[in-house]
Amino acid sequence: MHEVVFAGGWISTGTGIGNDIKGLIFGVGIPVLCGLFVLVVGWKTKAPGPTIMAVIMAAIVWGLSANMDALKDKATDDITHYDNTSTVQKGDR
Repeated sequence: MHEVVFAGGWISTGTGIGNDIKGLIFGVGIPVLCGLFVLVVGWKTKAPGPTIMAVIMAAIVWGLSANMDALKDKATDDITHYDNTSTVQKGDR
């Protein structure tokens, strides 16, 4: 019997498209949406306070999305640390 991989080319094509779309979302989509958010809030409110808060919120979203790899490693480290610690603390008896 021969081993046959069905849709082998389609799998690699789908993976390539997925990576390209991910790069497009994080590299272009999120920054554009953050800028659009700031512009809409500034246009609708015409006040500096809400616009400044919109800039801060957009910067947080953009910054967190740009550092997903570092955040992923941090979350894994926190989970590993939590799994290796005892749940009973001194004075918990």
